[in-house]
Formats: sequence, structure tokens, C-alpha cells
Amino acid sequence: MKPGSVSTDLLGRTALITGATGYLGSAMAWALAGAGAEVLINARNIENAERLAAKIQERGWSAQPAAFDVVDHDAVAAAAEQYLGDRPLNILVNNAYAGSGGTIEHSSADAYRESYDVAVVSAHRLLHAMLPALRQAVERDFHASVINVASMYGLVSPDPRLYDTAKATNPPFYGAAKAALVQWTRYAACEFGAQGIRVNSISPGPFPSRLVQENSPEFVSRLAERVPLGRVGQASEIAGPLLFLASDASTYVNGANLVVDGGWTAW
Repeated sequence: MKPGSVSTDLLGRTALITGATGYLGSAMAWALAGAGAEVLINARNIENAERLAAKIQERGWSAQPAAFDVVDHDAVAAAAEQYLGDRPLNILVNNAYAGSGGTIEHSSADAYRESYDVAVVSAHRLLHAMLPALRQAVERDFHASVINVASMYGLVSPDPRLYDTAKATNPPFYGAAKAALVQWTRYAACEFGAQGIRVNSISPGPFPSRLVQENSPEFVSRLAERVPLGRVGQASEIAGPLLFLASDASTYVNGANLVVDGGWTAW
């Protein structure tokens, strides 16, 4: 590499991404594979994981399915042995999430517990289980990267006027869990940074899925009007921020929360 230049090349590195078959998750998996990484495609549904891995392999890139439930402690521990063994893990992307919409008035306490378990406790489980492999990556490549996918709604509240019904509203337990994930990221960055393991988060803004864009164009238009850039994000636009944090381009970035929201939170 020339002096002063930076690279997002991930050739020879291994990445694990949880929740990899969703709208943003699959875009991130494609980005990591396209940059040269061997990507472990995590999903609870083995068929979905196999399908995405096969599509990536068809492009001549490296991917394999890694089906396990991130809320199952034993399954996560077994996954570290099954999919990595004695190999290093350079990149861990905690992206898994599950939940529905709703307001405070119409949300249950269980919804908060489930959301926190998937968004925050699973990140703890994964980091615990993958620490030996992450440390191996540090020994071989001098550093490893953990990237937690949070949300702009961990920073600001959604505008309820954007939603047609209370049930469709981005729920409070989602934002609360994502805010906790950003703070957990800071704790982890301070604990493991000196060991060469960098921990950062990405907070995506309005990235409505293809299904939402097709079925709810008026809602998408309302979202776009709220963004200083005047449009919603496309899944491909998460690739640059992800590769920045995953690669040698960000070797001095630790404990940061990279907001990718078109300026939504700048109002």
C-alpha cells in the first residue's frame, strides 16, 4: 500500500455476521464477501443461510452458512467450535434483531426483555464465545474488529406522526435496546481495546426494506421528507461504513458510533 493510502481489503480474513439474511444483514454479508473475507452467514433458519451463502459462492466469493440461535447460550458456544475451531475470527458483526411494532401503551414487559436479549445480551454471548478466535486474529493480523449494529432510534425517538397506526410505530423496546447496545459498545471498547480488539457500532437511519418500499410508498415518502438528504437509504449504502470499521482503514477507531442516517439526527 502506498504511504497515505487506505484500504478496505479483507482478503484472507474471516467474518461472522448474525442476522445475515435480512435486508441490511444480507447487504453487509455481500459487502464483506466482496471485499475478500470468508463470511459466516448466521441465521436461525438454515435454508435462508444456505441460500444466501450459495448466491455469494456463485459470484466466486467465500461464504458458508452458520445457522444457530443467538439467544441460545449453548448454541452460540457450540457455533464457535463448529464454524471456527482453531481458526481466527477477524470480524464479528452483531446484527441480529427480532421484534414487532408498537407504542409504550401497547407494549408488554416481555417485549422489552426479548428485545434486550436479542440486541444486547446476544452481543455479550457472541463476544464471550468468540474471544479466543478474536485474540488469534490479533496475534496474526495485529487487530480484530467487532461491529454492533444499533439504530438512529437508539439516539432519538421516532416521530409518531409518520406512522398510520400505533401498531406500526417503531417500538420503544427497540430504541431502548439499541441505545443500550451503543453504551455496551463503549464498555467493550474500553475493556478490549488494549488487547487489539476494536469495538464500534453503526447506527443506521431510515433503510426501509424492499417490501416496505413496494407496499407502503406513502410511508417511505414521509420518511424521505424527514431526511436532510431528501431520500431514504439504500441497502448498498451501508457497505462503506461497514467496510471502514471492519478493515485497516479504521485501526485507530474504537468505541465510536457511526451514524448512517442521511442527516436525520442532525435536525
